[in-house]
Amino acid sequence: MEFLQITSPDDYRIQQIYKSYASSFPEDERRDWYKFVRLFEHPQVKVISVLNETENIGYLILWELSSFIFIEHFEVFSQFRNQKFGSHITDYLFKNHPKIILEIEPQHLNENSQRRFSFYKRNGFHLIDEMYIQPSYGEGKKALPLWLLSNYHPENLNEVKDEIYDVVYH
Repeated sequence: MEFLQITSPDDYRIQQIYKSYASSFPEDERRDWYKFVRLFEHPQVKVISVLNETENIGYLILWELSSFIFIEHFEVFSQFRNQKFGSHITDYLFKNHPKIILEIEPQHLNENSQRRFSFYKRNGFHLIDEMYIQPSYGEGKKALPLWLLSNYHPENLNEVKDEIYDVVYH
């Protein structure tokens, strides 16, 4: 498995990534195309294509914040799911980033959110905040009640959330 940082929205993989991103994540949980391509201008963002035997099987959108990595989006493309790729990706993340935080839908919303929560728990993450609100991605989009998960215990959760709000959603 290979992890390749994409540095330009002109990379041929971006169309495939955005198409899957737009169909997999609800409107209120994602950026529109214009805001998505602007991620490449931000020095703290890494858009990473996940390759298996040279085939693009998914992606990560990571933010390098002051003392942790925030995973804004993590997806294995639907045709590659249930093949343990997600676990391999979390192994890679843990080896390269000792402090990781991500947001997910609360497990009680539906079967998919329950499966996602179980996946993250099996792969070393734990719930750190059930009262987290993801800010709106922009005009016409709603703020959402989500859960924050982590692979460590942040000393000051409010500072962590403030940094996510100020950098990722600003």
